[in-house]
Amino acid sequence: MSSPVVSSRNVLKRNSMRFVAALMAVLASFVAGPNTALDAAPQHRDQVPGFYRLKVGDLEVTALFDGAAVFDAHWLNGTKATMDGVVKALQEDPRLLDVSDEGFLVNTGKQRILVDAGAGSWWGGGVLGRLEGSLRSAGYTPEEVDLVLITHLHSDHVGGLTTQDGKRVFPNADVYVAKAESDFWLSAEIAAKAPKDVQPFFQSAQAIAAPYIKAGKWHTFNGSESIVDGMQLVPLPGHTPGHTGYEFSSKGQKILFCGDIIHAQRVQLQHPEVTAVFDIDQNAAAATRLQLLPKLAREDVLIAGPHMPFPALGRLRKEGSAYSWVPVVFTDRWDEKQ
Repeated sequence: MSSPVVSSRNVLKRNSMRFVAALMAVLASFVAGPNTALDAAPQHRDQVPGFYRLKVGDLEVTALFDGAAVFDAHWLNGTKATMDGVVKALQEDPRLLDVSDEGFLVNTGKQRILVDAGAGSWWGGGVLGRLEGSLRSAGYTPEEVDLVLITHLHSDHVGGLTTQDGKRVFPNADVYVAKAESDFWLSAEIAAKAPKDVQPFFQSAQAIAAPYIKAGKWHTFNGSESIVDGMQLVPLPGHTPGHTGYEFSSKGQKILFCGDIIHAQRVQLQHPEVTAVFDIDQNAAAATRLQLLPKLAREDVLIAGPHMPFPALGRLRKEGSAYSWVPVVFTDRWDEKQ
């Protein structure tokens, strides 16, 4: 029979060992804790809001990011030598044909005017359609948009107007588009005769336009009307039947919203003769680009190109028979001349 003294000592020894073990565990947690927390630190993968603001005279222009994508090399048409060069360059630089999709908000001080509305859910398989969120991040709501000027009726430029269930995203806005453009894409007769792979463009255009037509908010122009003070219509034939640019002027400064004059910037500025399969009249599209680019470079016009890299604002510089893109430089002084 063990003595009470011995039993007490054994219990004390066991408790002491447990205490030491527990203390070591606590100390170990302090040592390992910071490293474990560092390894488990969550990453924040969101970028900054998708808008960029600058001044053009008295105009506030805001570029609105809709999404990023890649232009398929098979969508470009050029000579065999040129296209072989594109394929080779693409192997060396997989980012060669990166593109984005943008719309632009012009605040004149009297009106808020959206130029193109992005893709919404009508194009891009979910990678586009962020324009409404970018607009809200920029401090505006869809209800505040007064006018929407449409360069053409391809769904990556007008899809953001309408939801899939037929609701107007910009309920207070009047929409303006060239009559030739509207007559073409909204024609059931022309759509019925179109190739099968082109018919979805007609179907989406008609569905997107329908609620604005019903509300009396759909307007067309022939090219000579005065829609907005200080804005000039610029016909840009070839890409679509009524493809139109919009040039705003204020205090001697100009900005041209040029629609789809350029799709693949790094290819078509080096080879302006290269066209895209989406150009309905390939020859006219190439001719328009070859006439327009030297004028823009010579006059140092600020350009808003909806498929240029975000913020899709910049100027052209002539380099022999080719051109280079000079993007605006980021500044937190958004009112400085770019």
